[in-house]
Amino acid sequence: MGKFVVWPSELDGRLTRKYGRIVPKGLAIDNPSLDEIIDALEIVGAKIISVERDKLNPRLSGVEEDLRTYGMIIVESPYGKAKTLKLVAQKIRELRKRRR
Repeated sequence: MGKFVVWPSELDGRLTRKYGRIVPKGLAIDNPSLDEIIDALEIVGAKIISVERDKLNPRLSGVEEDLRTYGMIIVESPYGKAKTLKLVAQKIRELRKRRR
């Protein structure tokens, strides 16, 4: 199991890869909240080690204020970071559809 940090900006469809988005644009989520990410991580079976709500991804220091998403989650997952983020993005999409 690998440990890594998940930033909301890595899933945010409003951002370019330059500013930290990792998932493909077609899978990305607009303005994902930290709570949505935590819920999705639990569903996909990742272990949440720590959550810090006031941290800002250093890549976002030059971005407009309305595009900044705060928070960071330290995670342990058997899938690796890229696959975990893709699974999380899919789960957030499913959760958002159910809430409508």
